[in-house]
Amino acid sequence: MKLKPKVLAMILAGGRVDELNVLTAYRPKSAVPFGGFARVIDFALSNLMHSGLERVAILSQYRSFSLISHIGVGAAWDMTGRYRGVSILPPSQGSGQSSWYRGSADAIHQNLDFVQYHDPETILVLSGDHVYHMDYREILQYHRDKDADLTIACIQVPMAEASRFGVAEIDDEDGERGGRILQYQEKPSDPRFNWASLTVYCFRPSVLYEVLEANAREDESFEFGRDILPRVMAGQYRVYGFKFRGYWGYTRTVAEYWQTNMDLLGEEPKIPFEEWGIRTNLEHRAVRDCQPLKAGAGASIKNSLVYNGCVVEGLVENSILFPGVHVKSGAQVRNSVLFYDNVVGHGAILDTVVSDVNVTFGARVRIGEPGPPQAEKVTVVGWNNHVLDGMVIGSGCTLHPNLRPEQLVGEIKNNEVVR
Repeated sequence: MKLKPKVLAMILAGGRVDELNVLTAYRPKSAVPFGGFARVIDFALSNLMHSGLERVAILSQYRSFSLISHIGVGAAWDMTGRYRGVSILPPSQGSGQSSWYRGSADAIHQNLDFVQYHDPETILVLSGDHVYHMDYREILQYHRDKDADLTIACIQVPMAEASRFGVAEIDDEDGERGGRILQYQEKPSDPRFNWASLTVYCFRPSVLYEVLEANAREDESFEFGRDILPRVMAGQYRVYGFKFRGYWGYTRTVAEYWQTNMDLLGEEPKIPFEEWGIRTNLEHRAVRDCQPLKAGAGASIKNSLVYNGCVVEGLVENSILFPGVHVKSGAQVRNSVLFYDNVVGHGAILDTVVSDVNVTFGARVRIGEPGPPQAEKVTVVGWNNHVLDGMVIGSGCTLHPNLRPEQLVGEIKNNEVVR
């Protein structure tokens, strides 16, 4: 008989980042489509499934409909059964003090009744917006071996980029496996060490309860990196760093999101989807029911991921197409990511574009510039837009969702924003 799970996983999935721009206008960052058929949160959920961790809570607040529809009952990740399941925990009102989640730490603090009901031996806190493959059993075992109060998964980043992350100084107590964390700093202006937090935390429950209560009682902000980790470091706790050596894709900005998608391509992609065994909910948006890819007589598809439901009659190169995309004859799509149900008109040319759902690009539209693709040159197009025939749009531009037709006429120069 399977025993009650000892680990409760809590996925922080409800936020939005301004840097993702119009892609998070109507969805949380964890629900942004990724890789031609999946969502960003699928990486955390698939990691949990492959690690045998099946009691999961998802903390969601910002425009949760897309995320809730995608998760369903958790069946896509085999998380249904007596001692397994996915619980989505939006903010709610109660008899005591409650409000919108004021931060990632406050989200868990407001749900301590849920956590304590499950009475876990270990609480695994994860971010829902990172792209990576990890067997969480390894960090959990290290956490137990060290009898730690908190274990943080860390990855080494270039020192020049360390100021963008929470970073730790880790000693060599256990060599390549990990060591005691000597210092932790959240996004320091002048970093002196470069083991960046993956936002994967293993907590001893009593310690997490204690620091969350103190944070709620005494602090003015309520974030794990900014508030909870420094509190733990300041106390008499055993804090360890688990050294992760695999691929880690950050999707906080449009440029990073585009680059992480591009890492799916090539003869030896940095993200091997098949090896990682990524699961997604194929019933969401009826992906399961799409017809196979249809390639016309004039189609040319090079180094691309093109999912079922697409129709390609033109050129697709170094790009990722979600179900329902139609590339008409004479059209060219290069270095781009097109979400569900985009239409690229006859003779249109798209280069280094990320386009949200339900966008139509008219005939002879020109977007981007020829030349080597660069993340800084990504033009991002919000959903439900119709770019009229013959329009010219430069590189690095932003088109907000649901623009009026008269806003999409003529020429938009490089780096312009249209609201």
